Amino acid sequence: MAPGGNVCEDVTESCTDYGVKGSLRSCGSAGGRLGMTSNSGVHELLKCPVCVTVMYPPIHQCPNGHTICVVCKTKVQNVCPMCREELGNIRCLALEKVAESIELPCKYSCYGCQDILPYHSRIRHEKNCKHRGYNCPYAGVECPVTGNIPFIVAHLKADHNVDMHDGCSFNHRYVKPNPHEIENATWMLTVFNCFGYQFCLHFEAFHLGTTPVYMAFLRFMGDENEANKFSYSLEVGGNGRKMKWQGIPRSIRDSHKTVRDSLDGLIITRNVALFFSGGDGQELKLKVSGRIWKEQC
Repeated sequence: MAPGGNVCEDVTESCTDYGVKGSLRSCGSAGGRLGMTSNSGVHELLKCPVCVTVMYPPIHQCPNGHTICVVCKTKVQNVCPMCREELGNIRCLALEKVAESIELPCKYSCYGCQDILPYHSRIRHEKNCKHRGYNCPYAGVECPVTGNIPFIVAHLKADHNVDMHDGCSFNHRYVKPNPHEIENATWMLTVFNCFGYQFCLHFEAFHLGTTPVYMAFLRFMGDENEANKFSYSLEVGGNGRKMKWQGIPRSIRDSHKTVRDSLDGLIITRNVALFFSGGDGQELKLKVSGRIWKEQC
């Protein structure tokens, strides 16, 4: 992983700080209590010995009393990983009853969530917890890294060599020889620091059906409610012609593929792009400019 950020683990709530200071705020979601602690001994009893995460009913056990979660029971082919006895379909009803009576901290506590939640509410809360980590927005590979925004920014710079720029306006020139060789590839990701937030500018080449196209769009490094406070415009031109797009940046909570497939951005076909480039059509030369602004409340 890149230096700088936080790493969360389930149940034990261990949190390692690598030095990047994030903006972490406490929250009080419905169904959760703030800042309380719960019994760590019970936590240990509820940890699956295989995946080391909290077990939820149905909780299975072998004839010798060793417990395992329902997902891992299939993975170990119905054989107890502790004593090698056949697991069968024995339920540990006593542990399930204990589980129903306790409360657990959100697993994103090291990102700032202070909620303590009833056992059965925890999963539902964590799916939408505003402190949950963000997926890496880099689209060139299926990057598995998650973390808070400061960590993701450091990761993009260190591990993906992404260009970082300060400012709310930009001008880029995209030059590509042999533009007829489009292979559904990501071309470029640039990150802009603007208004104290980060924005990802994507520029890509892919096929829309059978038509080769280029697409540029902006994503906001944060949640949708914050993204909706901003707007942006993109303009592509050359050879005396221009095309313009205006929209709202999408949150990186929406995957890169979701945004691209929704066509929520500036799209230009290869034929038009080559016309904009001028010359004999053997080289793509596009100028893409844009700006980001904050909408008035």
